[in-house]
Amino acid sequence: MEAEESRVGPLIQLPILDISNPHDPAVGKAMLDAAAKYGFLYVNSNGTDFTVSDVERAFELSKQFFNSPLEEKVACQIQRNNYGWSGMHVETLDPEHQRTGDFKEAFNFGEFKSGKAQHPLPQSLTAHEADITHFGDLCNKTCSRILKLLALGLGIADDFFTTRHDPSQGATGSILRYLYYPSIASPATSSYKHGTDVRAGAHSDYGSITLLFQRSGQPGLEILTPEGTWAPVPVQPGQSAEDDKNASFPFPPILVNIGDLLSYWTDGLLKSTVHRVVFPLSEQQSPNPQDRYSIVFFCHPLDQTELVPVPSDRVAAYRETCRKEDVQEKKVGFGGGAGNLEPGKRALTAQEHLHARLAATYKFNE
Repeated sequence: MEAEESRVGPLIQLPILDISNPHDPAVGKAMLDAAAKYGFLYVNSNGTDFTVSDVERAFELSKQFFNSPLEEKVACQIQRNNYGWSGMHVETLDPEHQRTGDFKEAFNFGEFKSGKAQHPLPQSLTAHEADITHFGDLCNKTCSRILKLLALGLGIADDFFTTRHDPSQGATGSILRYLYYPSIASPATSSYKHGTDVRAGAHSDYGSITLLFQRSGQPGLEILTPEGTWAPVPVQPGQSAEDDKNASFPFPPILVNIGDLLSYWTDGLLKSTVHRVVFPLSEQQSPNPQDRYSIVFFCHPLDQTELVPVPSDRVAAYRETCRKEDVQEKKVGFGGGAGNLEPGKRALTAQEHLHARLAATYKFNE
């Protein structure tokens, strides 16, 4: 395998959007343009309902869980429903190129109903259901704003996506995830092989959109550019990994990316960009390398949502351009795009799409 360091380019500069007004056509256009070009963008933390204490509390609970005894984590080991704890090397996001599983731990929360988890919680978190529910509710609210703006940019009804993602109407595949990546100096990474191993293998996300919360001074995310090089994504846009601790934001802006499902839904107009998490050079050279913590919210539609073609003129024009230019389209998610549905075949459901992706990621015992 080619040494990955030789393919890493400069920091990528992504747009930062204020989503405080989800009915602003200019923001809708800017969001759609970013989603079609990069598949990634920042949401200014000032334009959301998250407070500093909301985010700090979430990271506090995350660290509390990952510092808990192993037996407490094992008691909530991840199941086929995608809820629970996955330990070091359990998840392999890029099995074709990884010699071992990801250098990370994670805990996946499913939806909470009336403030209560619908799956076992570890002992360290059982008393904090209200905090976790609150953070998940804020994530859903933020996703609704983003989905409205994307619909606005596509020129379709502003509730086209939100009504299909409303958790009050049924079960969804949405997941709130705590993530912990031990530092390069940790005993947990003693088997790390320079130039080969990564914290999270190259992958695209499975759902509609993803929200990523990061900590200042803890870089590592890279996205794959159309040119085939890896571009590091700064935690604080416009700043390097070394000086992002001095940012003026209340907390680092939320990074948003398009998932496979929304790319499938729009026949590839919106890009589900491949990305990974590495041990950055700044950490490898640091005398005091840091553990990396992040929090992710994977937004998915209602399980039984049929992935019919989005009724957008812009999507139709994109599809026609690809046809005229004889563009060899890459498969989006599973089975091409929603507009490629064969006559007589029913549309794929959101749940079927998710289950197919999960089956390819985890190797559960039969």
